[in-house]
Amino acid sequence: MKRKIIFSILTIALLLTMLYACKKDFLDTLPKGSVSETILANEPGVNKLLIGAYSAIDGAINGQESGSWAATPTNWVLDIASDDATKGSNFNDQPSLNVIENYTLLPNNEFVLARWRICYDAISRCNDVLRVMGKCDPALPEATQTSIKAQVLFLRGVFHFQLKIAFNNIPYITEDVVPEEVKNDVDTWPMIEADLQFAVDNLPTSQAEVGRATKYAAEAVLARVSMFQKKWDKAKVLLDDIITSNKYSLMTNFGDNFTAANRNNKESIFEMQYCVNDGSNGSANAGAAVYVNFPIDIDGMGTCCGLYQPTRTLVDAFQVDAGGLPILYGPVPHLKNDMGILSASTFVQDTVTPVDPRLDVSIGRRGIPFLDWGIMRGETWIHDQSNGGPYLNKKLMYLKKDKGILNSATGWNKSSNTNSFRMIRYSHILLWRAEVAVESATPDFAYATTLVNMLRTRANNQKIMGRCRSFILPNQMGLKVDNTVTATNYLVNPYPATFPDLDYARKAVQMEIRLEFAMEGFRHFDLVRWGIAATTINAYLNEDRSFRSLFGGVIPAVFKAGTHEYWPLPQDQIDLQPGVLTQNPGY
Repeated sequence: MKRKIIFSILTIALLLTMLYACKKDFLDTLPKGSVSETILANEPGVNKLLIGAYSAIDGAINGQESGSWAATPTNWVLDIASDDATKGSNFNDQPSLNVIENYTLLPNNEFVLARWRICYDAISRCNDVLRVMGKCDPALPEATQTSIKAQVLFLRGVFHFQLKIAFNNIPYITEDVVPEEVKNDVDTWPMIEADLQFAVDNLPTSQAEVGRATKYAAEAVLARVSMFQKKWDKAKVLLDDIITSNKYSLMTNFGDNFTAANRNNKESIFEMQYCVNDGSNGSANAGAAVYVNFPIDIDGMGTCCGLYQPTRTLVDAFQVDAGGLPILYGPVPHLKNDMGILSASTFVQDTVTPVDPRLDVSIGRRGIPFLDWGIMRGETWIHDQSNGGPYLNKKLMYLKKDKGILNSATGWNKSSNTNSFRMIRYSHILLWRAEVAVESATPDFAYATTLVNMLRTRANNQKIMGRCRSFILPNQMGLKVDNTVTATNYLVNPYPATFPDLDYARKAVQMEIRLEFAMEGFRHFDLVRWGIAATTINAYLNEDRSFRSLFGGVIPAVFKAGTHEYWPLPQDQIDLQPGVLTQNPGY
């Protein structure tokens, strides 16, 4: 009996040992489709992680479009809180955007959550590259490590910058911290600067692969960071280095920056690269976060969704005086528009009032040719005029001749196309440098004028041809268009030799920045950094209450200084990190 007991005990022990061993082996086995840091701790693996960090630049993480609208560097979701853009579409489409537009945003808004989540996910990717690179055995060559680190810190700086300008009080997450323990009570501008400065010091002036960061891209972002802090001297050095490099120049036509045929052109400093019909299903990483801002599917366009529409105030700003200069002082009259007028009803467009040609390159309006799609027919092309107004964003729309070739054939959003988004181009550098010349302790009005005039001279090169003589536009059939004359009265001239004083120079440069980069996601942030957001936006709200019902109601929309410059921090993150994150003032 004793022998049987001993034998049984030994048998059970052996079985338990085998079971434990099997269980341990099972736990140590990675699931299919996963990868460990050990596997990636080599040069090919680290480069794959780096590509993963780059891929997050468009705001679409892991191929998921959800939330990417809020995180894309086009920043259009935040720009609808400026005087340049409306949410567009209709009131019931994406209702979570309505509260951004009328300043009733709460910390549980889905777009607030998405921007925070996606940008910090992107930052995590950057930190993964640095962590895994540090585990390589043997270590990567020093030059390789420096190159990779410089690219990573450029991206990490950009992602933190995207968070900073949206939320202001943010935690700065590096590869050597516990993210959940990092507070948001420290100024993060110096940390953003440090990452970008390393990139400036160590990136090459050019890259073999388009889309990779260069020294000049890093200098441009760092200059903008400096301008947000009014560090004009530092911005001057950075911008001058880009200008004197003679590496970049303006494209001949303003519109050359918005066509797929001119991707990565001589004006481009840093672009988001898009690709369609490459075998991957869907639109998320093909720019779907950007390409929802076109006309509704009309006249065979196959587009979606009529979001992000220009405001009446922005369109009016393109008017010029008799000398071809912007109207910087006094009330600006409203350009005639077709608000509330059906396409099948008569509307005679204004072809007398002089306007800057960039108006009709940037914005679609009734009676004006819309690229090669024919005449913009007004109300029929707008999802809901009463909600978004009578105008359309035109800059990123693909050409009719490219349909089916350069736009997406898969996914719900066939608007996605191969046109890159030029995040930074040479015109940014010139106008930022003009601003620095005006705002420096010793202003240089003459140089600022020269730089602004470079853009105004270029604007004169491209005038939309095709005067529409039909005033009822039920379809594209039988329209009378005189293609031998301009679509309307275009007039743009350079300023005289030098701006006369600080106030005039400041207004002139700020206006030029508005006109040149209209509907590119800059306006909200520019108003904040210029310190004129509350004054400017409240004037716009008061003016447009009768024009758009969203701003009226029992409690009219109001921009509150000290609160609405920034979004609230996501409530779920504050709840998950009690005592770590502090909510922004006013929320």
